[in-house]
Amino acid sequence: MCTMIVEKVKIEGSGKGGADWFTLQQANVSYDHPFNAPYEHALNIDFVNEAQGLSARVAVELSESAARELVRTILSVLDQAEAGGLIDPLVLSQRENR
Repeated sequence: MCTMIVEKVKIEGSGKGGADWFTLQQANVSYDHPFNAPYEHALNIDFVNEAQGLSARVAVELSESAARELVRTILSVLDQAEAGGLIDPLVLSQRENR
């Protein structure tokens, strides 16, 4: 059964699809049936630039435990960068004001 759990978030960055890099504008995050991963359900993330069509897409399908570990690891790395003064204070200020 499909879960119909999906959220979209605007993002800024770059992704590599095939041989070319492209600007990322959005991530679609869902918990549903994966296309390729061997799970009944997975955390699915599509990093996309819809303006550039289907070729501007990077897809990831993760197990629940892998997704949670990835989130913990991302936050740990960002915390270390912030503690080391590597994140621009202006960026931190803008983030807090959102």
